[in-house]
Amino acid sequence: MDVAWDYLPEPRLTPELDPEFRPAVLANREFRRRVDASGAAVPLVLAAERDRGRISRYETRIFNPAHPDAAANLPYVERLVKFLLWQFGGWKLYVGGPAEIAAFLQSCYAPGGRRQFDYEFWGDTVYSQAFTVLSCRPEAVPPATLGAGGAVALDWKGWRIGFDLGASDRKVAVVKDGRLALKADGTPLLSEEFVWDPKPQSDPAWHYAQILEILKLAERTIQQAEPGATVAGIGGSSAGVYVDNRVRVASLFRGVPRSCFEVDVAPLFKRVQAGMGGVPFRLENDGDVTALAGAIALRDGAVLGLAMGSSLAAGYVDGERNIAGWVNELAFAPVDYHPQAARDEWSGDSGVGANYFSQQAVGRLISVAGIAMPDLPAEALPKRLVRVQELMAAGDPRARRIYTTIGRYLGYTVAHYAEFYQPLRHIEVLGRVMTGDGGRLILDEARNVLGSEFPELTRRLSFYEPDEREKRHGQAAAAASLPLSC
Repeated sequence: MDVAWDYLPEPRLTPELDPEFRPAVLANREFRRRVDASGAAVPLVLAAERDRGRISRYETRIFNPAHPDAAANLPYVERLVKFLLWQFGGWKLYVGGPAEIAAFLQSCYAPGGRRQFDYEFWGDTVYSQAFTVLSCRPEAVPPATLGAGGAVALDWKGWRIGFDLGASDRKVAVVKDGRLALKADGTPLLSEEFVWDPKPQSDPAWHYAQILEILKLAERTIQQAEPGATVAGIGGSSAGVYVDNRVRVASLFRGVPRSCFEVDVAPLFKRVQAGMGGVPFRLENDGDVTALAGAIALRDGAVLGLAMGSSLAAGYVDGERNIAGWVNELAFAPVDYHPQAARDEWSGDSGVGANYFSQQAVGRLISVAGIAMPDLPAEALPKRLVRVQELMAAGDPRARRIYTTIGRYLGYTVAHYAEFYQPLRHIEVLGRVMTGDGGRLILDEARNVLGSEFPELTRRLSFYEPDEREKRHGQAAAAASLPLSC
């Protein structure tokens, strides 16, 4: 079945090093414009169900299947569903609309289908259930639910511990009465990072001991500051997909044999909670906690956080400063619809965020910019990024073109994200790619794109860069806000 686009609008501000870039936002808007002009629009309601019966919905319109242009429905819906699954997560997809659309998606999300990777990932790997596509009428699609675990309390009292687990360090912070706990001299009581290297570790007991070590340190620090005090709650963040504090996918444990994952890794944080006396405990994706830290600093919600590092991490805090419980793995959500767009090695899909907003993006553009690095292997992406940053600081126009290209990617993609994350008032940007003069150029170019193509967004969207204090202390401290039943 042919699902090729018959039109892909060109951006007004073309990324200099990628003239074939075709922004998802422009293609989607043009499709909907044609549908509306046809007089043959029918509703399409999509909903994804994930853990604990939580439902997220998206409503749009497509051509009536009897219309001569109905074939254009297929590429639009295929890319749309791909995005929604990596935004929301889910093992069951409700398709409220023409039966032909549901049948098409059933063929995509099946063994041997074009989205077989996603079918297996969201079904067996993440939610341990067979991925299901259910056809129904639009009015039969269930309503959206925030579900358990979505809310965040920011006005709590007492002592808490927050932690953040990264690829190279473990951060831990002691928080009291909703704020980072401070000594009399104004310095943090405890907000420290400790080096670790979890990638090659094959023994889950090693990970357990390393995590418990920093939490016990925080507990002792609290008791020294206030003898007899108890820990009221523990909140944590880490890259990956977590369902009800259970590990489903996480790079921290890539060294652990898959054969023991379900027994030893999946319940690891449940054991950590037990090791800390069973106090209220909540673990969330690090992207969401980054956005929460931004919301706390801004004293506002509607924040989408984008961390451009080794990959793209993302998170969202809604207008009420709640975490919605979505997965927000935008590294694997499509942003470029060109058929020859950059292909992701892990998922096998093309045009997804990791190849546009990360060290991978910089690495992909280095040779296109005419920069040679014969002394650095292609896989040495952190060192290659540092080299590009040095060239940028020295005024090299080739490095400048790399950052200009990423900035234009970002402008069009922010407009794309704004169609899915609502309300949206702040875009928080951070990560190694955003460091230095190059990061400032990225934001300048993104603002230029928004002003040129999406002026309505410039009036309601602002970019936010956390300062060094927030980068160092904000995420672990924000994580302490996660547990509710304290």
